[in-house]
Amino acid sequence: MGASFAQHADSLSEHDIDHAVEHLNAEDVFEAAPTEGDEHGDHKFNPGEMIMGHVTDEHGWHLWGHTSIPLPIIAYTQGRGLSIFSSGHFEHGLVAHAGYMLLDGKLKATDAADGTAAHEHLVNEELTSATYDFSITKNVLAVFVSSALMLLIFLTVAKAYARRPGQAPSGLQNFIEPIVLFVRDDVAKANIGPKYERFMPYLLTVFFFILINNLMGLIPIFPFGANVTGSISVTFALAMITFIITLLNGNRHYWGHILAMPGVPKPVLLILTPVEILGVFLRPAILMIRLFANITAGHIIVLSFFALIFIFGELNAGLGWGVSIFSLLFTVFMSMLELLVAFIQAFVFTFLSAMYFGAAIEEPHHH
Repeated sequence: MGASFAQHADSLSEHDIDHAVEHLNAEDVFEAAPTEGDEHGDHKFNPGEMIMGHVTDEHGWHLWGHTSIPLPIIAYTQGRGLSIFSSGHFEHGLVAHAGYMLLDGKLKATDAADGTAAHEHLVNEELTSATYDFSITKNVLAVFVSSALMLLIFLTVAKAYARRPGQAPSGLQNFIEPIVLFVRDDVAKANIGPKYERFMPYLLTVFFFILINNLMGLIPIFPFGANVTGSISVTFALAMITFIITLLNGNRHYWGHILAMPGVPKPVLLILTPVEILGVFLRPAILMIRLFANITAGHIIVLSFFALIFIFGELNAGLGWGVSIFSLLFTVFMSMLELLVAFIQAFVFTFLSAMYFGAAIEEPHHH
């Protein structure tokens, strides 16, 4: 059979071979042509991609459509040194540049040449494990904006008090002073006691930091709209600061109750002491997860109902218009609810931090 096929191939003319090659290329092009749902065809709306794109951090700031603001990429890789360039070179994460590429929002080291299509098979795992990403991401830039906004607010209020000592507050003071008094009287004093003053700078800072970033996340306009307090790394950092302050201020009475609860039989301490020590580490974990979960869940719910407009719109234009009325109304309702949650979560984090500080410095009661 193979011999007969070879004889038949020898009998083919050069014209027949060229015609067959052209026919094969035409079939390949036809199969590779974009079909319905491809990038160049009728692109299907992906609600999961849209929601996670707004909730997660990224190396650029998406504005609308295919328009985004590139942010600085700052990476250090052992053996390569420091690399600084714009994330715009990645072309929305499609290509490699300067020995790096973006995959699922993560910076990966690669040996591929500049302009090579980004692919997981091109990742240099050894270099990636030795890469430290110090890039100015969307959340990092949002933290800079919120920090600048906090400085502007409090420096303005401080100047107003210095300019009008002893007088009734006016302007921005009317909004800030009641919140400061609330944190002082109902949070710090109530949970810490007479020694509350040493913790006031941190409690006020963390309260306004969480509150301002929560409110900024509800405004879908640059430079707002970043999900800072919905980032587990940010909530982890805040919880660790509370954890460290608690440990540094813990007195003998505090550690005595954790390591050897007074009045408890020694055999019971074998069970109780490990539980108490575990509780010391669980408290910051609760702070971290509570803030992260509540803020992220709120954003996901709002975006999910907004995505219903496009999902039903792909099925039928009239159905999309009909659903949009109810979807927008519920989106507005959830946004108002998120406005309340922004204050509640800032209060809860500050309140629990004050409780931990109060337990750490509590003096023994003598009867």
